[in-house]
Amino acid sequence: MARRFGGEHSPGQTQGGKTDSLRQARREDARVDAAGARANILFLPPVLLVFLSLNEGAAALTVAVLSGAILVLAAWLLREGLRAEAAYNARPIARRPALPRKMLSSVLTGIGIGLAATTGDGSILAAGLYGLVGIGLHVTAFGIDPLKDKRMEGIDTFQQDRVARVVDEAESLLEAMRGQIASLKDRKLDLAVARFQATARQMIRTVEEDPRDLTAARKYLGVYLMGARDASAKFADLYRKHGDEDARAEYEALLVDLEQNFAARTEKLLEGDRTDMDIEIKVLRDRLQREGVAPPE
Repeated sequence: MARRFGGEHSPGQTQGGKTDSLRQARREDARVDAAGARANILFLPPVLLVFLSLNEGAAALTVAVLSGAILVLAAWLLREGLRAEAAYNARPIARRPALPRKMLSSVLTGIGIGLAATTGDGSILAAGLYGLVGIGLHVTAFGIDPLKDKRMEGIDTFQQDRVARVVDEAESLLEAMRGQIASLKDRKLDLAVARFQATARQMIRTVEEDPRDLTAARKYLGVYLMGARDASAKFADLYRKHGDEDARAEYEALLVDLEQNFAARTEKLLEGDRTDMDIEIKVLRDRLQREGVAPPE
């Protein structure tokens, strides 16, 4: 089988550190939605319920529409809850979801099923039992929301809370930026934004692993990302209306500049961590020597 030759200086290849960020961007771009088909399929039963009640009379149709609306809301909450849980699991430091979406989804699913059951059996007791079974099956299938904050040993609570707030804000800014550019449906721009996001998330992970880096990175994860989001919104609006190629070139140059600056700052944060480690090792060796313990050669 023929295979395309490619190297560092081949056309279409990235240079230096851009290769890693491009690969990470492609992995981010191809990442499977945490909600998946198992959550999205729950939007189907409410539609079928309303459709099958069209010839059952006005009262039955009204109940079916109401229960269908409740089930749609439950499915939407479940989908968002699964995504929030995936983001929680992916971070070493994270706050529990403020709104327990999965548990609310379970309760609403039970209410929707119980209400729908009244159109058939008519018994309130039977409808309540159907609802309780629905809640139980929903919890068994999807679980409940995380109920406690995720923290790291050896770091005070106040500092971890600060990191969690900054990270949440940074992720929301990155997501808003991605959404603005995604609305243009331009694959090249999507990949350029994803590449910058991958670089920014390297800084986020670095801060999460060592919250002491927050002070040095806070401007990048706050002010700079907010500026990037606003610039993306203005560019998307302009390019959608006029297709201005000069504006596109300037925006792509901005993304490259942001990516390089974020990568450089992250590297400095890592170098600072290595310097701290070297100092700790030197202090430990000096202390051992004073105690008369010679390290092995």
